[in-house]
Amino acid sequence: MAFTALNTVYSIRLSYKTKIINPPRNPQFASTPIALSFNRQTLIVRATESDTNEDEATAGSGSSIIQILGIKGAKQETDKWKIRIQLMKPVTWPPLVWGVVCGAAASGNFHWSLEDIAKSVVCMIMSGPCLTGYTQTLNDWYDREIDAINEPYRPIPSGAISKNEVIMQIWVLLLGGLGLAGVLDAWAGHNFPGILYLAIGGSLVSYIYSAPPLKLKQNGWIGNFALGASYIGLPWWAGQALFGILTPDSIILTLLYSIAGLGIGIVNDFKSVEGDRQLGLQSIPVAFGSETAKWICVGTIDITQIFVAEQRLKYSSAGFLLGAGKPYHSLALLGMVVPQVFFQFKYFLRDPVKYDVKYQASAQPFLILGLLISAMATSHSSSSS
Repeated sequence: MAFTALNTVYSIRLSYKTKIINPPRNPQFASTPIALSFNRQTLIVRATESDTNEDEATAGSGSSIIQILGIKGAKQETDKWKIRIQLMKPVTWPPLVWGVVCGAAASGNFHWSLEDIAKSVVCMIMSGPCLTGYTQTLNDWYDREIDAINEPYRPIPSGAISKNEVIMQIWVLLLGGLGLAGVLDAWAGHNFPGILYLAIGGSLVSYIYSAPPLKLKQNGWIGNFALGASYIGLPWWAGQALFGILTPDSIILTLLYSIAGLGIGIVNDFKSVEGDRQLGLQSIPVAFGSETAKWICVGTIDITQIFVAEQRLKYSSAGFLLGAGKPYHSLALLGMVVPQVFFQFKYFLRDPVKYDVKYQASAQPFLILGLLISAMATSHSSSSS
């Protein structure tokens, strides 16, 4: 499942110069085909020796915790298991875990029993470490040329992990996630393996998001919406399907929230502008310029949430979400938007690269709380209908 949508990927701003030269930084990647894409690609981009030394010195100043979490600016490691976990980017797992919580809440059938808690934990492992880990490792593989420009000290462009080790990790995580999805369907007694199909669909979206020829991330609108839907919609749907029935109102609600996820994805595009521009990726900051992109970003985040809250407030007996008028939930949702707007002006709109860590850490908790409020309102609506 592909979002930096509620993606809380924290980054540390680095400044360096790069140029495109031959030979490849890591020659082992240049001579063999890529197992998943069946295309022959080579790494032809690397930083100059002096700039690489500067990057390594800067990266080396990061803590080992930052490295394990997969945050930009982490220290370089030689321990293979730490490198493998870094590629899985644990810092991106919480939104998926939270999505499962929201889906379970929206089902109206979750109970604080040992069995239901165990089901939830397995669903979280499937969504976070397995399928998000698969997505992040796959994305790093196909981003190795961009990373050689933006973050040449990362494990793949630096040669800290081999091509075969990366490909093996991708397959192990993918098959592990799909296996857990099948287990959850059997555990829930499903006649139709809905969770497995959701996992397969999410894995496919993750692949076409990162890999050619489609490579959805080349288009800022399509790529970031796919990211948002994957990080918000899919884990929610899996959690709700695990404990109940996936309803149309939940699908509509999560797709709307995926537009906010599109905005969150744009936040992370600012730090990769130079590499995206050089390799022809049309991210929103590249296509519209940084100033316009900032307002597109905050607009999609705020307007989506305000629309959801306003529709809930407007229709008390009929209309949006199958007639679910929940004025108190609506007011609570609006209350979650206010601090987000405050932190957007305080941090993000001032400098989206310099303050992205502070902005995301400050604002996004209110967005994910709003998600849970919406899930609870959906649950109440289902039980009352």
